[in-house]
Amino acid sequence: MRWIAIPLTAGLVWLAYTVTPLWSLYDLAGAVRRHDTAYIESHVNFRTLRLSLVRQITGALRGAADADAGLDPRERQRLNEVAYGLALALAETLVTPETVIDLLDDGWPETLEVERPAGARPEGLAIRGLGRLLSYYGAAEMRGFRAVVIPVPPDAPRAERTRIRLRLRGLTWRLVDIEMADALRAQIAAKLGRALARARIGTGADEER
Repeated sequence: MRWIAIPLTAGLVWLAYTVTPLWSLYDLAGAVRRHDTAYIESHVNFRTLRLSLVRQITGALRGAADADAGLDPRERQRLNEVAYGLALALAETLVTPETVIDLLDDGWPETLEVERPAGARPEGLAIRGLGRLLSYYGAAEMRGFRAVVIPVPPDAPRAERTRIRLRLRGLTWRLVDIEMADALRAQIAAKLGRALARARIGTGADEER
């Protein structure tokens, strides 16, 4: 029976370990509901979050630029540089405790004044019962021993999901990444794309002088 007890014990220990991020998720949801900026500030890695948002926004903008066959290589490079600057500036506005709460409370940052698509469900990180907590547990994806990715909300279509990454540091799970929903990323890219178009017009005018 000893050969059964060892894997059984290991399985129970692993199961208990996979539950621990849920308590941090529950606390995070409570902080979002209370607009507790102090909790957010101490449980979010803003450096990694900033880098991730810059990467996501720049990637969306570059994808739009690459789809424009009318751009020559020099113009494309110049616009990529402008895109990075715009993404960096926007990420700075997103990486604050207040904006993290704004993004997670209903999945859409109202402070950015980005239009929400018609029909999108305004649902964010809210856990009001055990059933909802179990839904998050079922949707969570463990990434090794120290990271877990959780879709918010867990039952929404993929395009409307915000995916958050928690990483274990010491004995505490901290929020290190927010992968914006496809719909939000597309709207931000469209807004910044208009700014890029103005930059392109300005670049063309400068070259004509």
